[in-house]
Amino acid sequence: MSNRWLTIKQLDRQLQEWQAVSNKYGKPRAGWVKTIREALSMSAEQLANRLGLSRARIVQLENAETQDAVTLRALREAANAMECEFVYTIVPKGNHRLEDIIKTRAEHIASERIARVAHTMALEAQALDDDLLKIQKKELARSLMEHLNKKFWSEPDSSVSESKNEKQQKKNTFKKLIESLQKKK
Repeated sequence: MSNRWLTIKQLDRQLQEWQAVSNKYGKPRAGWVKTIREALSMSAEQLANRLGLSRARIVQLENAETQDAVTLRALREAANAMECEFVYTIVPKGNHRLEDIIKTRAEHIASERIARVAHTMALEAQALDDDLLKIQKKELARSLMEHLNKKFWSEPDSSVSESKNEKQQKKNTFKKLIESLQKKK
């Protein structure tokens, strides 16, 4: 297993804890700044004084947070002024893992590539067996996951700038399909 996959698996374990907290509690409707400020029995005026701002600016900040229009810096400064720490994270949606996201993307790319090859073969009256296509798709997806690179998230149509490895993968897929077709004859 590559170092990249070890890192991904370790990060997945850490993110699962954050997902659990996020799923259980989520963001308060009033936003974190207002919720914590009120829990501390601190008025908007008092928080404004601690930050060197006007009371109106604190109300703006709290409203901006509920509308997802606040900066990280503003949240960090507000948290600091309330003797709190600002904690920030990005976690995969639902209960997914980073590995799941990568696998789904690899399967999508593999499906598109295999479909193009199968379509070409069918046009040449050399239609391929569905079981063989499934096997090739699975192998291609595994290969894409093993050789992750920056182009992995590029849109499929931008394959003009494919790496040598990606071109070789396509050639190998096509070659395997042809070989299996020839074996059937």
